Amino acid sequence: MAQRTQRKRKKKNTKLRRQKRIVLLLVVIIFVLAAVIAVSDGWIRRPQVETPDPDSSPAGETVSARKDGFYTILICGTDDGNGGSDTIMLAAVDTETKAIHVVSIPRDTLVNEDWTVKKINSAYNRSGIEGVEEQVEKIVGFPVDFYVTVDLQAFIDLVNAIDGVDFEVPIDMNYDDPAQDLHIHFSAGMQHLDGQEAMEVVRFRHNNDGSGYPLQDLDRIKTQQAFLKTVADKLFSLQSVIKVPEFARIFFEYVDSDLTLGEMVWFGNQALSIGSENIHFHTLPGEAKTVYGGSYYVLDEEACLTLVNECLNPYKEDRTAADLDIRAVS
Repeated sequence: MAQRTQRKRKKKNTKLRRQKRIVLLLVVIIFVLAAVIAVSDGWIRRPQVETPDPDSSPAGETVSARKDGFYTILICGTDDGNGGSDTIMLAAVDTETKAIHVVSIPRDTLVNEDWTVKKINSAYNRSGIEGVEEQVEKIVGFPVDFYVTVDLQAFIDLVNAIDGVDFEVPIDMNYDDPAQDLHIHFSAGMQHLDGQEAMEVVRFRHNNDGSGYPLQDLDRIKTQQAFLKTVADKLFSLQSVIKVPEFARIFFEYVDSDLTLGEMVWFGNQALSIGSENIHFHTLPGEAKTVYGGSYYVLDEEACLTLVNECLNPYKEDRTAADLDIRAVS
């Protein structure tokens, strides 16, 4: 009982800043933005993306035509407490075929740089969201259209705003970190989670005794994706309409983007028409390896190329292996 009471206790803002370990990703972002429609209907704006001009392109460079109504959005956490980004996803919104694909990029992904620590999450520490965007673009072989960043508190507040969610916790979780006043204790099975409890479940990596997810960060990503899908389903319910003012507050306080508010509202409207059943989650293919003196997630170039062309590529012409900048490891 004491532990449960402790989990429910609201963390002070100074502690939350040290605990920025989880991100409100595309699905939640889209639906928060959709909530703004009710108060912004007069200035919804379809996003405009830059299309390369074949006449001004460098000699020998082929410019591909874009698919109609296809957009890519980089979703990133603000900080993991060590100056890095904790969770990174690239989303593709296809308004013509009515589908949203969200691809997780493990934070330990090996990047083709000469850094001492060659992980994609360290790009945020070096140059912010622009650095992460640059690395993602190298990996997938095309420019990303837009970015959205969010703060941990947005995740907690949103789950509380929808009165929590019922979620199948995949494994027993028992972890204590007194330094952060972080205590995660859940039994596997269906649980009703409030915002703080939800943050703990999706943040969990391993137990104090070292046990936990068999595939470590990959299994953690699966839990995050499953949870966000659950939140998306509840946000699509009619009961969520009455929460519009609270959704709008969360958005204005914790979300940053290079999209205008009118463009964000347009995306929210599109998401509502697409429906949660047409949101698909993936993870960039690869495997954990020990290379360069550390543990890295090494991408599978061939499998990544297939995923890019099937789910992410905004162009009518397929990307090729030459377009992807993926570091080879012997």
